[in-house]
Amino acid sequence: MTMEPTLPALQGSTTSRSPQNGSWSPPLSRRGPVLANAHTDHHAEVDLQQPPARQSELSTALDTYDSQYLPGQPKSLAGIATRAFLLGAVLVLSVTLTLYTLLLQPTPLWRIPSFFTILSIFHFLEFWTTARYNTRAAQVSSFLLSQNGSEYNIAHTAALLECLLTNLLFPHRAWLAPILRDTLLWTGVLFVVTGQIIRSAAMIAAGTNFNHIVQRKKEATHRLVTTGIYAHLRHPSYFGFFWWGLGTQLLLGNPMCFTGYAVVLWRFFSQRIEREEKFLVHFFGNEYVVYRNRTRVRIPFIR
Repeated sequence: MTMEPTLPALQGSTTSRSPQNGSWSPPLSRRGPVLANAHTDHHAEVDLQQPPARQSELSTALDTYDSQYLPGQPKSLAGIATRAFLLGAVLVLSVTLTLYTLLLQPTPLWRIPSFFTILSIFHFLEFWTTARYNTRAAQVSSFLLSQNGSEYNIAHTAALLECLLTNLLFPHRAWLAPILRDTLLWTGVLFVVTGQIIRSAAMIAAGTNFNHIVQRKKEATHRLVTTGIYAHLRHPSYFGFFWWGLGTQLLLGNPMCFTGYAVVLWRFFSQRIEREEKFLVHFFGNEYVVYRNRTRVRIPFIR
């Protein structure tokens, strides 16, 4: 389980009414950019209540907050919109090509656009789930499009090449009995769907306690999540990604990359879980030890 600190919600907000007509208006202390228009200074109503030094502090704080949404910044709205649009375009195109090469012009190469379909859904859900259930942590990197390192891109490139060469050279996979070929294919589909559902469910259940980066410092808002899917799996997001990754290779029909994915993913999660649990024991003490002793990871050879 990974964790994400949250900021406390604003407390003690009040409402006010205009003395002229009794209509509701926001309290002055909460006014600012929300009430801005083309003819007013967007800090004016806050500034009326503050001394000059405080005005400067508020203006700087607001400018700093706003700047994180500018292009090139961690929460760039332009960056988020661009990535969401491109993922949607890839999804539509890859679904169309999958159906075309599977139904209208049957060819074993349908597996390649289906792989892009799976990837586009995965990366979109990484951001969307974070934005929906851990809003403060959502940023451009939440798509995980370029945060997994070169190894991630190399692995996917190798998978595509193996699938392409295999289906061009051995389109009928004569070395496999038809029943075994179909069994492996549908097992891959099952792994992909189940893995995606469990990973997304884990992010939803953890909420603001989830983070794509292992947390080294315990914040006041950190909570140990042991309910829902976490009652059955100790690291469900890792479980989901592990089996999702293997499922993609079964679906592609890649025996070599399946083996490579299994080794690389197992090593990565084995080391990450060991490191992460040291911090969790430090954060939560015996509470986490008890939780760890009664749950399993469900990745082979990782207790």
